[in-house]
Amino acid sequence: MRLENFLALTQATLVNEPCIHGFENIIFEASKVKRGDLFFAYENESISLAVANGAYGIVFEGENRISDTEIAWIKVQSLDTALKKLLRFKMIEKEVVAYECNEIVLKLSLQIITQENFLSLVGDLKTVFRTLWGIQSRTTVLFCPALTDSGIFASVKTMPKRPFALIEIMEQTLFETSFIYDDIFYERQLISPFFISYLEELLNFFKTLKINYKLKKFTPIDHFEAVFVNKKFEIKNFGTSEKVLIFEPNSELIDSQILFLERHASWANIIFIAPQYIKPNRSDNIFSYKNEKDITDILKNNSFHFALIVGVDKSILNKPLVKQTQLTMDF
Repeated sequence: MRLENFLALTQATLVNEPCIHGFENIIFEASKVKRGDLFFAYENESISLAVANGAYGIVFEGENRISDTEIAWIKVQSLDTALKKLLRFKMIEKEVVAYECNEIVLKLSLQIITQENFLSLVGDLKTVFRTLWGIQSRTTVLFCPALTDSGIFASVKTMPKRPFALIEIMEQTLFETSFIYDDIFYERQLISPFFISYLEELLNFFKTLKINYKLKKFTPIDHFEAVFVNKKFEIKNFGTSEKVLIFEPNSELIDSQILFLERHASWANIIFIAPQYIKPNRSDNIFSYKNEKDITDILKNNSFHFALIVGVDKSILNKPLVKQTQLTMDF
C-alpha cells in the first residue's frame, strides 16, 4: 500500500518526512515484522524491535520519539479506528457481501463445511483484519454485530426470511438430536433441540443463496453447554452422571432456555442461577448471584438434576466447587 493512500484512508498524520513511499504488509507483532512492513504499535515498548526488524512505518497513538527519520511515523487518534477504515475500503474494493446474524447462528455456521467464497467471521479486530485483508473478491461474509463492528462493511444485509424447509426431528434428548433435512438423515448429532430453529435459519440461508455446504459432526458451542458432574462437582464423561450443569453466557437467552427445560424435562428437578441484575419472566427455582462464590454456594446447598447457570461459562469449574477435606489417621 502506498503511504499517501494509507494517510488518505485513515485520515492519519504523518509526523516526519520519510524516504519511503509504501509498505508491503500490515503487522501487529514486532517479532514478525520484516523489511518493508507497516507496524501497528499497540504496545509502544515493541516499537524498537519493529524498527530493528526493518519496518518501513510505525502507526501509533499519543506521543512517541522518532528513532529513525528515514521511515514513516504515522500518528492516529485510534489504532482500532484506523484498522476499521482500512477494512471498509478493502470490503468495497473486493465487493464483499455481508450478512448479519445472531451469535448462535454464527457459531453453528463455524461447524459446517462451506465453499471457499463463503466466510463466517469471528475473532478480535486484529484477527478479523488478518482474515479479511486477503479475502477473495465477491466473498459472502456472515457475522454477528454483537461480536464484530458492522462499520467495517459499506452495507449489511439481513438473512433472508423466506419460509423455512423444516428440520424433521426423529429422536432427541436434551443435548442430542437425530434429524432429517433435505432428505438426509443425521444421526445422534451433538446439538440440543434448543438450537434446531437456529440451524434451520442457517441451512435455509445457505439454500437461498445457493451456498454449497456439508454438515459434519457437531461439537458443543459455548451456549447451553452441558457439563456432567458427580456429587463432588468433578467433571464426568458426557451422559455418565445424573447431575448436569448447563452454562449460558448470554443472559438474553435465559427465558427461552427456562421454557425449553420446563417443556422437555418436566420430570426433573431444575434450578436456575442468574446474575442479580437479571429478572427472568418467572420466579420459581430462580437463584441470584453476585459472584462465583455465590454460584458455588447455591450448587452445594440445593438438590437438582439440571442447573442452568447464566452469565458465566464452564471455566468456573477450573476451580474445584467442593474443597477436598484432608483425612488424618492416628497410628
